Amino acid sequence: MAGGPAAVNFLTNIAKAAAGLGAAGSLLSASLYTVDGGERAVIFDRFRGVLPDTVGEGTHFIVPWLQKPYIFDIRTRPHNFSSNSGTKDLQMVNLTLRLLSRPDVVNLPTIFTSLGLEYDDKVLPSIGNEVLKAVVAQFNADELLTDRPVVSALVRESLIKRAREFNIILDDVAITHLSYGIEFSLAVEKKQVAQQEAERSKFLVAKAEQERRAAIVRAEGESESARLISEATAIAGTGLIELRRIEAAKEIAAELARSPNVAYIPSSDNGKMLLGLNAAGFGGR
Repeated sequence: MAGGPAAVNFLTNIAKAAAGLGAAGSLLSASLYTVDGGERAVIFDRFRGVLPDTVGEGTHFIVPWLQKPYIFDIRTRPHNFSSNSGTKDLQMVNLTLRLLSRPDVVNLPTIFTSLGLEYDDKVLPSIGNEVLKAVVAQFNADELLTDRPVVSALVRESLIKRAREFNIILDDVAITHLSYGIEFSLAVEKKQVAQQEAERSKFLVAKAEQERRAAIVRAEGESESARLISEATAIAGTGLIELRRIEAAKEIAAELARSPNVAYIPSSDNGKMLLGLNAAGFGGR
């Protein structure tokens, strides 16, 4: 029976030791925190507030209950948002902007104090829309296409400057999409059709002018030819006309000689020849 109280005391001591170890383990776990790669920590102290220094990667100690770590992702992250802006000539344009942003590590305590952990979602959409509207209002709708590099440079410069005011670093700013309203698109289409019709009308006018000039040249050539023939006839008599008649007769005779349906029949009257048709050549027709 003497062993009963001893066993009870032994078990009680084990339970106390286990409870002590558990409490110590919980305290140790609460006293450690880990900062992963690409992250930084900001410490909030219940007595001193947000500490001015950031904590780098690794496992670190804090005072339980008194201090609490807040983890920031300092890697570059993409953001996309759209803005419907008005141009200088009062046309509505829809633009999509892509940003690559990261926080300024040195000023993370300031960012946490003024904006919190979701600093980028609070700042970037508002300043992005503000800058886009201000830049787009300086250009006409068609200039946004013809001067797109200039527009992108102005947007990039203005956004980087505005983001620095909130301790945000922009690694890249790009306009990924640009579209016009329905009214402007219809106006552009009508303008293109009108330009095509104007070009077609110019072509028809130029073609008619060329045909007119060609007709004048032909008429002048025929007139000059007739004048030369008249002068030659006046000088040489009718010999030239007779020569042209003989040449035409030769051509007609050569053409008839190549035809299988024509036969030459000599005639004794005045040394002339008669032309007869070869009936066999017609195939009985």
